[in-house]
Amino acid sequence: MKALHLADVARAVLVALAAVLAACASAPKQQAVPEAAPEAALVRAPQGFPVDVYERLAAQGEAVYRVGPADALVVLTVRRGGSLARLGHDHVIASRSMQGFVAPAQGRADLYMPLAELTVDEPALRTEAGLDTQPTPSDIEGTRTNMQDKVLRVREFPYALVQVRDVDAKKQAASASVSITLLGTTRTSTVPLVLVATRDGLRAIGMMELKQSEFGIAPLSLLGGALQVEDAFKVRFDIRARALASP
Repeated sequence: MKALHLADVARAVLVALAAVLAACASAPKQQAVPEAAPEAALVRAPQGFPVDVYERLAAQGEAVYRVGPADALVVLTVRRGGSLARLGHDHVIASRSMQGFVAPAQGRADLYMPLAELTVDEPALRTEAGLDTQPTPSDIEGTRTNMQDKVLRVREFPYALVQVRDVDAKKQAASASVSITLLGTTRTSTVPLVLVATRDGLRAIGMMELKQSEFGIAPLSLLGGALQVEDAFKVRFDIRARALASP
């Protein structure tokens, strides 16, 4: 019974620690939207989000694209390790509410993710990730609550911020400089992308790997490392940006 209790604790902490990597120190504040493109309205934009940059670009006649609340899927796959890994679960954390703007001619995008809306272990996403265990509904709910209240502290840190720069939107196989701000720390890496022109905008598909230790987070380790969280985890994304109407 003691071993099972430790496994339950480990499962809850497993997702929570990985989800910390999505946190940033931003306070919520409603932001103005470009007057030239009123359909660009953002929902619950964080304080300091650079809407004014895209307002200015749109007013100058440049193409500005919007990522709306239902236009993006970001999935984190967190895996267990150690000799007692069989006692735990791998987990999938997902965001379906990333928002922001893209300016293709500038090779830039600015995005934000409301952390209170993260999901844990959606069945279809677990299947897509090829995970071989299935936590119970109570396990999932406990993990989600612990993640939001005790680890992410979503009332205090409600958003994750992503800055994308140096993208050549004319290339299908492209790369981007991606900066992620986590717990007050920003890390930048080069991420390969596949860019696809759609009927009403652009679509970016890609995958990257992050490490908890890069942000000063020590991965969970119990029983001398027999049950632990792997430092590295995968992030895959599928983001659609829809062109705004001309000013």
